[in-house]
Amino acid sequence: MGKDKIRRFAEIADFANVLQLDEGKPMQGQWAKTFFKNNHPLVLELACGKGEYTVNLAQLFPDKNFIGIDYKGNRIWRGAKTAIEEGIGNVAFLRIQIENLIAYFGPGEVDEIWITFPDPQPQLSREKKRLTSLRFLDMYKVILKPGGAVHLKTDNDNLHAYTADKVNELGLTTHVRTEDLYHSEFADEVLSIKTYYERKYLKHNKNINYLKFSFE
Repeated sequence: MGKDKIRRFAEIADFANVLQLDEGKPMQGQWAKTFFKNNHPLVLELACGKGEYTVNLAQLFPDKNFIGIDYKGNRIWRGAKTAIEEGIGNVAFLRIQIENLIAYFGPGEVDEIWITFPDPQPQLSREKKRLTSLRFLDMYKVILKPGGAVHLKTDNDNLHAYTADKVNELGLTTHVRTEDLYHSEFADEVLSIKTYYERKYLKHNKNINYLKFSFE
């Protein structure tokens, strides 16, 4: 691990807007009331990386609470630090393994989930690690409020198609599906937020897929 990574990893231990591992478990079912100290809707970004989407969403929607979730502390350092520097109080970061999500959020506690440019885990042997595999979808169904939406934004055509197949297989509701977001009618202010990696893909004229679905 490089010196910058080590420094960032150490710094987040003192960030008030970052909870790591077991620190977040007491918040289960209490995020709005205890951590954010309000009753606003709760939105998660999974595999948030540097937290660009989390921070931008928080700026656009001050009447909602946002939590970016990732295991790599040196990545979430950037988003957490930006939120502190800019005084964005409705955003937090949680450093955990996403497969442990159920231990940190109560049934029906979450209003929306965003999955932006996750690792597509293309090997068949790693299907269970895909963030839209049945294993993870079962978790989302528990923590989401009835009708709560899941948003997938990805440059990976295969992951997009895989997820759409799972949604159909389970009889879930598809609200929006497009294989070319920026040439569709859906590219609004929210969906036009771009992460570091998305900008790289767009420079190579890569199409961006988007899928919005819910369990009801």
